[in-house]
Amino acid sequence: MRRFLRPAPLLLAMLAFVLGCASAGGASKRVDTEAATTIDIQNGDFSDMTVYVLVNGQRTRLGIARGNKTTVLTIPRYLIAGTTYLRFLADPIGGNRSPVSEAIDVSTGDQLVMIINPGG
Repeated sequence: MRRFLRPAPLLLAMLAFVLGCASAGGASKRVDTEAATTIDIQNGDFSDMTVYVLVNGQRTRLGIARGNKTTVLTIPRYLIAGTTYLRFLADPIGGNRSPVSEAIDVSTGDQLVMIINPGG
């Protein structure tokens, strides 16, 4: 028995991919005029921290906050649709504690600050 690939679903998938690329290109021109949403991480601990944003139980890696330094990370636009409640997790590299922030009401263009205290 032979199986044939129906051209209609393949054509629809290709069309959806092309339309998705076209709409993303048009949207980026509009979105670029909006201010970036950032988080200023003041890491007072000696440990470097991998910083994640938590949205609906899923975590997305934002980057690394070096020990005893201030790091500014940008929150991806796709995580903020209008007003969103976000939590942030700082996971020490080689450590055993992972501080998590309270839920914070975040909107596009906000400039957040997270302070990580030393030790603990």
